Amino acid sequence: MKIAAAVVPARGQPFEIQELDLAPPRAGEVLVEIAASGMCHTDLHARDGYFPNLPYPVVPGHEGAGIVAELGAGVSDLAVGDKVVISFPFCGECEPCRAEHPAYCTEARALKSSGRRADGFTPMSRHGAPVYSCFFQQSSFATYAIAPAKDVVRLRADAPVDLLGPLGCGLQTGAGAVLNVMRPQGRSIAGQSIAIFGVGGVGLAGLMAAKIAGCDPIIAVDVLPSRLALAKELGATHTVESARDLHLAETLAEIRDITGGGVHFSLETSAVPAVFRLAVDALRGLGTCVLVGSARAGTEASFEMPVLQGGRTIRGVIQGDSRPREFIPQLVDLFMAGQFPLDRLVTRYNFVDINQAAADATSGMTIKPVLNCK
Repeated sequence: MKIAAAVVPARGQPFEIQELDLAPPRAGEVLVEIAASGMCHTDLHARDGYFPNLPYPVVPGHEGAGIVAELGAGVSDLAVGDKVVISFPFCGECEPCRAEHPAYCTEARALKSSGRRADGFTPMSRHGAPVYSCFFQQSSFATYAIAPAKDVVRLRADAPVDLLGPLGCGLQTGAGAVLNVMRPQGRSIAGQSIAIFGVGGVGLAGLMAAKIAGCDPIIAVDVLPSRLALAKELGATHTVESARDLHLAETLAEIRDITGGGVHFSLETSAVPAVFRLAVDALRGLGTCVLVGSARAGTEASFEMPVLQGGRTIRGVIQGDSRPREFIPQLVDLFMAGQFPLDRLVTRYNFVDINQAAADATSGMTIKPVLNCK
């Protein structure tokens, strides 16, 4: 079938909207008519060559949402017409997958950034030549996408599908880091504090989750006053503007003053080593720092070893350690109940304006771009 897709012709080049051919779904797959797709910095990493084995031309996009248009053979847990979000890929067979931690699938890197299905096939083409796709096994910067059925999450019938694509990756990452990994007991333990370092889409999702969990105080740290203002509206009890030249000692002193010595939890989203160190140093004894920011290979960070002797935990988290078919519907329910207002993070763009969306995301003008793909 003919589709329109946003193609990166070569490493570092802008997106181009092109007409492509899309093969039909195979066994275990579904064809989704994409209503809208979130744009994540990972998509811009794909454009710019962050993934060393990703071939070009390629179609990124990994926060797709839409309507199931066709089922491949053997798919029985979805139906044509279902509203869905496409989440991250996993093999389902490795040790982490069997232990119900699919975000840590040992095959994840190849599934996300090889540009091909697991069997090596490329379902998108142009004039008979392959256009690499299957980015996160979906390539949702397109009017239609194919995905493994197990990666597809059915939504409740009244959900606004054109808003919910970001739950497939970025927003479940931030919310899951708090609700699935930190698991604060704010409602039963008075004063469980959290600091969010970087309040973009992932950080604000974590902040909203912290509010749901009853954390207090909730401290938002960022360099952009506009984002801190939104963080305050979404539940931050305190905001700290950290200077771009990283005057971190003052920021740390302010956090310790607010909390009486340090936070119980910190969420680091920037992947800047100096900020990660700040997130660690901001912990009180027995506190937990979770790193969700994605750094390039070779990036190093350090902290003083006695930090760990204080019973502190420092760990990384991928995709919020989520089981998407369970967690995403929970977040949708919270959104529909007004407790997880993800629409406050979203700026909508027409598909043809994808390069403007990318520029606005890079500059920080937009927190979470969502492309209208119809």
